[in-house]
Amino acid sequence: MPEVTTVILNQAGINRALTRIAHEILEHNKGTEDLVLIGIRTGGDHIAGDLADRIAAIEGEKPPLGAIDITMYRDDLDSRGSLPLGRTEVPFDVDGRKIVLVDDVLYTGRTIRAAMDALIDLGRPRNIQLAVLIDRGHRELPIRPDYVGRNVPTSREEDVAVDFDAERHPCEVRLIKP
Repeated sequence: MPEVTTVILNQAGINRALTRIAHEILEHNKGTEDLVLIGIRTGGDHIAGDLADRIAAIEGEKPPLGAIDITMYRDDLDSRGSLPLGRTEVPFDVDGRKIVLVDDVLYTGRTIRAAMDALIDLGRPRNIQLAVLIDRGHRELPIRPDYVGRNVPTSREEDVAVDFDAERHPCEVRLIKP
């Protein structure tokens, strides 16, 4: 039986969602002072870059940007076999900073838990906020995003895919039904 794919956000919808998230981040944090964005590889780091550019366009100041790899912090390494290690690039001190952790799709919350563990190993941030492009539900941990592009209720059998263009900007979000 073939998969059924539905586009749930096109390029224009993604642009609106990311612009709204950027405004919400600035409003909540009262500007960019001590604010940093850290994207979770892979996907969240690209979205974090787009958010940083939008914040710079709105506020006139681009927040520092980092990327974190959570491979070694996953709780399912035994069942997944060997996974390729990515690079964590956080070229600033996280102590006392307001961190916006960015991911493309929030599902069970386990990726976010692993990312928070990795961040805490780097220092002691003032706070950690969560921005996601898509929240699809089905949380297994008590994790809730602060900023959401779109809530997309799904079944556990469905999947959500964020497609990126050649410049690594999100261009489409698809719901995939088996």
